[in-house]
Amino acid sequence: MLKGIPRILSPELLKVLMEMGHGDEIVIADGNFPAASLAQRLLRADGHGVPDLLDAILRLFPLDTFVDQPVALMDVVPGHDYKPEIWDEYQQIVSKHAAASQGDAQAVGFEFIERYAFYERARNAYAVVATGEMALYANIILKKGVVVE
Repeated sequence: MLKGIPRILSPELLKVLMEMGHGDEIVIADGNFPAASLAQRLLRADGHGVPDLLDAILRLFPLDTFVDQPVALMDVVPGHDYKPEIWDEYQQIVSKHAAASQGDAQAVGFEFIERYAFYERARNAYAVVATGEMALYANIILKKGVVVE
């Protein structure tokens, strides 16, 4: 155990976050996501939800400020009249951490990616974290920024 590290972050996940460089992407996937078949590096976080992991990761992980949309979500399939409530929670979490690190909560844009394009982007991500999240359309991609202290 270490001080200041959220307990939800496993040693394996911390290692991956440390290995990632500027521009690398990590997927935090819901329980329905085909993580095992897509991931270059698969990390398991069964029993945890995406919002708790997102909050813990963003305490340590800077988002890329050199792109307009460092956060990507899987868009709702056309014809599926559904607005995922979890997206509002993501916006609150991301804005909170952006304000704490950059002083500007409005600086973070979200990109919405069609389902199969999201899968393709996940194949190219540095890692995929498979969670037990049951909310629909709860998959999220984070692009790592530069650590500045």
